Amino acid sequence: MEKRNETEERVFVTGNEEAGKRIDVFLASASEKAWSRSYISNLILDKHVFLNGSNPKPSTKLKAGDHILVLLPPPLETVISPEDIPLDIVYEDDDLLVINKKKGMVVHPAPGHPGGTLVNAVMEHCGSSLSSINGIQRPGIVHRIDKDTTGLLVVCKNDQAHRFLAEQLKEHSIIRKYVAIVCGFLKEEEGTIQEPIGRSHKDRKKQAIDHKNGRNAVTHYRVLERFSDYTLVECTLETGRTHQIRVHMASIGHPVLGDEVYGNVRNIPFSLEGQCLHAKVLGFIHPGSKKLTVFESEYPEYFSDLLEKLRKMEKGKLNRRKIEIHNTDY
Repeated sequence: MEKRNETEERVFVTGNEEAGKRIDVFLASASEKAWSRSYISNLILDKHVFLNGSNPKPSTKLKAGDHILVLLPPPLETVISPEDIPLDIVYEDDDLLVINKKKGMVVHPAPGHPGGTLVNAVMEHCGSSLSSINGIQRPGIVHRIDKDTTGLLVVCKNDQAHRFLAEQLKEHSIIRKYVAIVCGFLKEEEGTIQEPIGRSHKDRKKQAIDHKNGRNAVTHYRVLERFSDYTLVECTLETGRTHQIRVHMASIGHPVLGDEVYGNVRNIPFSLEGQCLHAKVLGFIHPGSKKLTVFESEYPEYFSDLLEKLRKMEKGKLNRRKIEIHNTDY
């Protein structure tokens, strides 16, 4: 992983096109290193960013001709330990890995989850051959999926590959299709949910629809299979906000089955560990070959077993209806 011992400086001068933009949004899009918006916000709050000689807020609006100085502190030595944790590696080359994440695995270390994460496992597998763009806590991580969401995600081995894929994420050109079992009978065959998402004002651990301060979020869905009380849907992400599918489906009255945060799990007749959500399809232009590469994973065992239970329940209901009709046929 790339190391540096001294503070680096980055200088930006805004033009007419940048006038009116938030400084954190501008820097996240202007950096050749694909800085995340949260990383930029932390730099600003830690007073490592100067706007015309003064420390701005992340929400400060820019004017044409503004001079921005960003001081990048040298990274701390990583305290993340490689751990010998089995990984389901779908694909690997010199630039990246595609991993089929199991249920219950956290992607990177965070408060409450210092170890046992996908990052710990990847560090054991790859050693120092991981991109450094997202810092010491998230080496190689381009995008994330929730702890109890299963499925595909890509990990980059070098900064060049990371920047190439981050640009596709920014342009919404990466293919990300999820399958979910949602509560209720979804009548529409397909639809699009376009509602901005931001941090909830009532519970800071949750996300919520926020028309004032939320970021644009778009989810396309289509029905794959219906049951009396549940629906199997495919959700295609146009944007990638935190908990996007979970928030969007709950917003239309069909929360993901088993979602303890955005749904009601008290009356569910199944033993579940978190939401029934699986990242099934992942496609992107490969940074090496520059060709579209698409990966698809099978349903995980818990998902397949639950679908089979639902189908049997539905068949049982159908048979009971036939008996009732037969008994009333004079």
